[in-house]
Amino acid sequence: MTILQVASLLVVLVLSLIITRFATIALTLTGMTRESARFQARSALTGAGFTTTESEKVVNHPVRRRVVMWLMLIGNGGLVIVAALLILILGGGGEQVGFWSYAGLAVGLVALWFLATSQWVDRRMSQRIERLLQRYTDLDTRDYMALLRLHGDYTISELAVAENDWLAGRRLDELGLSREGVLVLGISRSDGTFLGAPRGDSLLNAGNVLLLYGRDAAIRALDDRGAGARGNRAHVQAVAEQQQHAKKEKAKDSEPSDETSKISRK
Repeated sequence: MTILQVASLLVVLVLSLIITRFATIALTLTGMTRESARFQARSALTGAGFTTTESEKVVNHPVRRRVVMWLMLIGNGGLVIVAALLILILGGGGEQVGFWSYAGLAVGLVALWFLATSQWVDRRMSQRIERLLQRYTDLDTRDYMALLRLHGDYTISELAVAENDWLAGRRLDELGLSREGVLVLGISRSDGTFLGAPRGDSLLNAGNVLLLYGRDAAIRALDDRGAGARGNRAHVQAVAEQQQHAKKEKAKDSEPSDETSKISRK
């Protein structure tokens, strides 16, 4: 193996890393989570073809489908052609250097691993890629985290209603989930229909999947809550905990900021 052949191999790996990063950011801007977007981008580029719920969401979304289609084309043809050309052009001659070739390959692979796993590099690349996509493409880009105002320990989660859950067989207005600090954004029925912004008279049945917004701890506690008197007591306790949490948040909001304190002292 020559140094030029090592260089050609590293170039192909760098191109693969950059292409995957572009695709991950593009998929993220359509509303996918970073983990799902990275998984789907790598699956499409390598041709793994995993059948998952996220894959169905990719296929049913026109922008995601276009991104994945280009990844599949590049993975099946583009990188192979680039690798062959680089090896033919750069690796056709050269002196065999043995140890130094493998040492250079090892150093290059370590550098690529650092670039692929570094949070600092990820943030910088993501910012630049996002600006390029917004400027040169018609991709529908939104900051979904800012749009949904997710911060602190608040999150959006799905909760599946089981047969013996406290939620099963009851209407939203009698559950009083908002008093626990949990909002029901939508209900997926077992027949495939979706009810957005459900009203209080919406009935929850086993097999429904709820889209919830609230504190992560409150949603997890709700998911573990069983039916009966014990579940009712857990609801009362959750309401009391939410009231205490609301008081703490209100106290924080009423505290003067550092700038306000400085002005008052002046």
